Amino acid sequence: MSQKQQTIQNKISLSGVGLHTGRKVTMTFKPAPINYGYAFMRIDLEGAPIIEAKADYVVTTQRGTNLEKNGVHINTSEHVLAAAYALGIDNLCIEMDSPEPPIMDGSSKFFIEALEKGGICEQEAERKEYVVTEIISYKDQKTGSEIILMPSDEYQITTMVDFGTKILGTQNATLNKLSDFKEEIANARTFSFLHEIEMLLNNDLIKGGDLNNAIVYVDKEISNETTEKLKKVFNKKNISVSPNGILDNLTLHWANEAARHKLLDVIGDLALVGTRIRGKIIANKPGHLINTTFAKKLTKIIKIEKRNKVPQYNLSLPPLMDIHKIMDILPHRPPFLLIDRIIELSDKHVVGMKNVTMNEGFFIGHFPEAPVMPGVLQVEAMAQCGGVLVLSTVPDPENYLTYFMKMDKVKFKQKVLPGDTLIFSCELITPIRRGICHMQAYAYANNKLVAEAQLMAQIVKK
Repeated sequence: MSQKQQTIQNKISLSGVGLHTGRKVTMTFKPAPINYGYAFMRIDLEGAPIIEAKADYVVTTQRGTNLEKNGVHINTSEHVLAAAYALGIDNLCIEMDSPEPPIMDGSSKFFIEALEKGGICEQEAERKEYVVTEIISYKDQKTGSEIILMPSDEYQITTMVDFGTKILGTQNATLNKLSDFKEEIANARTFSFLHEIEMLLNNDLIKGGDLNNAIVYVDKEISNETTEKLKKVFNKKNISVSPNGILDNLTLHWANEAARHKLLDVIGDLALVGTRIRGKIIANKPGHLINTTFAKKLTKIIKIEKRNKVPQYNLSLPPLMDIHKIMDILPHRPPFLLIDRIIELSDKHVVGMKNVTMNEGFFIGHFPEAPVMPGVLQVEAMAQCGGVLVLSTVPDPENYLTYFMKMDKVKFKQKVLPGDTLIFSCELITPIRRGICHMQAYAYANNKLVAEAQLMAQIVKK
């Protein structure tokens, strides 16, 4: 059953410091339009540049998932994205006056609370979901880390962590449904080992850390030098180790809190794929590097499948519009009327059809010995489908003409020959405004994608 896209109703802000930069930051969640996805906006920089939360923009994964676009950075994005994804939010603008979101308590808890306070609302567009039909996997041969994605009725995740230390041991965590995220995963805080903390301190990192936003597992004896550094950075008079091997007296929320936080990170990192996923993830020894590498792989697979997927239509059924009804709407006439039927039509998409015959006038010269439908006419036919879509929004389409404004990302994949049946599928990229239609168009024949383009046209009154 299809679902509607969601955003938040009202903007909501929260403030804190970045874990690694130590810089104060105010972050504001704002509603976003349909098909916007997740994007960060750096309002502290000139022009308020936007960095979309996409796997392609991942540049480093040291101590967090860090994005960069045109020299603008966003650090440690995963906790915020996990909260938005788990709450079923599809479109969200995240304004920040610093490169790093506030670490808060090291979990997603405060982001969940803020987004819920902002209110979640449905939008007038269908949610896009990638349904997993076969196993997809990636393994890092060097580390042994592996992620497997398999078919499932809903989004599920199991994480298994093993750092080879007695203090942490082997841990597992499972989330059977996203609706349980708030209660079972959101409160899981980030963690580190003492030897990692020493490295971070020596490299002038974790400037915003304290013992309330990171669990520190003590996997070695603490030297006097390290003790003094920890006192300073955490602003503590004394540093102690609890009986369960955790620095200071921080109490674990769960015995397997580390595995739960790794699960949280997987959700946040895979949100960079840019679409909802229906499948089960098994992540063995996950980390930001393998998470985002897998996200990049999955993004490519989805793009290829979407581009090559051929929609199926029952052409034996009566059309929504025959050639006579089409001519009532479009100003085009033979020999330049290049669609024969309209099969589907809504306020956001249109599907049309053309039977290509040897009687077409253009075959006389293109080419006499090897007839091939010109690519420019395939684009024109797709545009005429878009014309039906935009002209159907006015009460008197016979009084309007359609004009091309722009074509972009035009690609031709296969030859179109006499005898082929062309199916055109066009979907709005943005809502129609002032008679301007911006759409993604595809042409199919013989169960193959033959052409695609992004088109923009405008209707003008005669």
